[in-house]
Amino acid sequence: TPIAVMRMILQEEDTRQNRELLAELFRIEQYAEMALSYIRLESRESDFVIKEYNLDDIIRQAIHRYAPQFIRRKLRLVYEPTEVKVLTDEKWLLFILEQIISNAVKYTPEGGQIRVSVESWEMYVKIDITDTGIGISEQHQGAIFKRFYREDIVHDVDGIGIGLYLAREIVTLQGGYIRVTSEVGKGSTFSVFLLREQSKYAEE
Repeated sequence: TPIAVMRMILQEEDTRQNRELLAELFRIEQYAEMALSYIRLESRESDFVIKEYNLDDIIRQAIHRYAPQFIRRKLRLVYEPTEVKVLTDEKWLLFILEQIISNAVKYTPEGGQIRVSVESWEMYVKIDITDTGIGISEQHQGAIFKRFYREDIVHDVDGIGIGLYLAREIVTLQGGYIRVTSEVGKGSTFSVFLLREQSKYAEE
C-alpha cells in the first residue's frame, strides 16, 4: 500500500525526476514481491487456487506492467491475442510471466524485440517469451534456475537471482515445466508449459 500511494503521487506530474523515481520505486516493488514470494514458497504457504482462466487476460496484465520499460528502452513488442484457456493460479502465473518479461527487458539492448506467443498442445499450453537480448551460453542454461544464481557478465544489471528459481518451482507445483533455448548474442526463448486439463493437483 505505501508503494502504491507513492506511485500515485509521482504519476500526478510527468517530469523527468518523477519518471526516474517511478523506475526506482518499480524496482523496489519487484524486490519486495520476490522476497515475499520466496518466503511463501519455501514455507509451502503458496495458497494455490487452480481454476480455468482466459490466458489472454493474464498475459495482457503482465505486458501492461512493463509498458513504461518497453517505451523507455524503445523495445518492440509482438503479441497476437489468444482465446486459449488454461488451468492455473492467476496470481502465480502473472508472477511467472512478469519475471520472464522483466529479464527479457533487462537483457535486451535498446531497440530490440520481445515476442510473446501461445500454442496449444494436446496436454499442455505453451507460452513462449522470446527476446533479442544477450543470450545465455549453453553451459549456464541449467544453472539460471538455481537460487541466487547470476552469471558474471550480468552482475552490473539489477537483480538478486531468485526470479527464475521461483518461476520454475511454481510451474512445477502446478504440474507444468519451463524450458529455455538460447544463443549468445542472439537472444533467448523461455517456454512455459501449463496443463490444459484437470489434474490430480487441481482436484485436491
